[in-house]
Amino acid sequence: MKIKHIYRYITLGLLGVILLTSCDKDFLDRSPKNQFAEDDVWSQLPMMEQFVNDIYWNVGHSFDRPMMSVFTDETMFDPGSDQGHGNVVKSLITPSDYLVFDTWSRTSKMRWEHHYKYIRACNVFLEQVENNEYEDQEFKNRLIGEVHFLRAYHYHNLVFQYGGVPLITKSYELTDDFLLARNTFEECIDFIVEECEKGAELLPEMHEGSNLGRATKGAAMSLKSRVLLYAASELYNSDAAWAQGYSNPELVGYVGGSQTDRLKLAKDAAKAVMDMGIYSLYKGEPTENDSLARNYDEVFTLKQTQEDIFIRNFTESGQIWSLNIGVQNLPTGYKGWGNMAPINGMVDDFEMATGEQFDWDNPEHRAEPYKNRDPRFYVNIFFDGAQWRQRPEDVVAADPYGIIQTGSYEQPDGTWVGGLDSFDTPVTTWSGTHTGYYFRKFQDISIEAPKVRTTTPWRFIRYAEILLNYAEACAELGEYGEARTYTNMLRKRVGMPDLTQADADLVDAVRHERKIELMGEDQRFFDIRRWMIAPEVMQNAFGVDIKYHLNEERPRYNIIQVQEREWKDRFYFFPIKLEELNKNELLIQNPLY
Repeated sequence: MKIKHIYRYITLGLLGVILLTSCDKDFLDRSPKNQFAEDDVWSQLPMMEQFVNDIYWNVGHSFDRPMMSVFTDETMFDPGSDQGHGNVVKSLITPSDYLVFDTWSRTSKMRWEHHYKYIRACNVFLEQVENNEYEDQEFKNRLIGEVHFLRAYHYHNLVFQYGGVPLITKSYELTDDFLLARNTFEECIDFIVEECEKGAELLPEMHEGSNLGRATKGAAMSLKSRVLLYAASELYNSDAAWAQGYSNPELVGYVGGSQTDRLKLAKDAAKAVMDMGIYSLYKGEPTENDSLARNYDEVFTLKQTQEDIFIRNFTESGQIWSLNIGVQNLPTGYKGWGNMAPINGMVDDFEMATGEQFDWDNPEHRAEPYKNRDPRFYVNIFFDGAQWRQRPEDVVAADPYGIIQTGSYEQPDGTWVGGLDSFDTPVTTWSGTHTGYYFRKFQDISIEAPKVRTTTPWRFIRYAEILLNYAEACAELGEYGEARTYTNMLRKRVGMPDLTQADADLVDAVRHERKIELMGEDQRFFDIRRWMIAPEVMQNAFGVDIKYHLNEERPRYNIIQVQEREWKDRFYFFPIKLEELNKNELLIQNPLY
């Protein structure tokens, strides 16, 4: 792990611009304008808040390249070049080859060293705050609560990627002996839960004004819910049978205790958030006049809803261009990069509006595959024939109506011309879709992206996840009535019929609902591992080739393979980097590497 010392002066470049003035007339006695003495930082709560802001900044949202979805059965990375992403979906990541994560520094949320850097910042803060006296105890306690939450958040990312990791709660200096062994998985879960509880005790239930987006009591309780549900899942309660005789199973799961008891804890943690009475589904009771798809779309494009628990806001001026979701995933015919292309299995999993499973072998479904689907389909997927906004100025003449074109069109001479958004797009030479689809979720139709930077918030945790956490725990515990009730709340919001599956099939039904509801929200990467379904779902990826033949009313659809994939059980966990192992001889590598 990388241990860094604190410099005598702390640069606040990423923390925002803070202007300080001085009445000292001695020019030579002035401090640099972008630096502050360490004692000044820790003696002033507003300065300490800026330090905490830097930790927030580096939590690691997913409006970057790539989103975690491309490493799941939801989407594939589709910019026209692989750049190492294929190694991930083929389980080829090794302790000495993290190409895709090292190439793109913005995938920091998946990097061991990144999390420890900001865990250290949390430790520094918690040490310093105890060494000073402050008049505003409420302000102080709020910051302490936020830092406990942030430390828990960084550790939860580490543990569910690497298993048990060294629990570091002090800021090491260069003269310290900082060789530490990994703590057990169980110790790590207990620590994260304790951190969440400490945060919940100190944090307010709500924030207003400029504090919106900061951690709240509900955020800490919700993170606890997520962590306990994950920890109660099959992977961490499997006695590491998949690990083929790994000598340290305590690092990758529980080695004792009851999975049922853990599911009860997860259920109770989700229920505690629900019982706060603060959060609710946005437009959970739609009216007859509501557009169900628009209601659902607003969950992600509005700046704030009653469903938000922990989010990150952006401003147009503060949004880094390359992290702008408006350019990242927009179809190529709109000058977007089309980085995330939904794969056929994900698209097909969106039910018909009647609740019936979509099936290409059904002649009615195949004739009009994008008609009468779950309203969430139209929010998540750009498909051939979908209506969108006006095209850019230099493209609008080719399509004055703003209709997505991912198919190819037969010409009178027998040649084929690709649509504006197809793989063979005439608009660009590199970003056409391989799968026949683009990822629509988070795109705001009112904004002319990528010409204008979008300010769509990234929602780390929203209330829908809590309902799904509760429903899943109930289904696993055999409390089928409760599981149906809370899953059906999500379906009612979008006008889908109640679940009809038998009790024996309800766990799979709740999991399916989670896949649809939380598509692209960084959950699926962990879900397919904790449920141990990755060997089934991480198969070769397919898309659809669409051909418009002359003199035929409807296009022809052909399912095609677009990406080779392979699952290896070692990829239930990331390998610890070789350079980290070389630094710390006490670290033990994960199984099968």
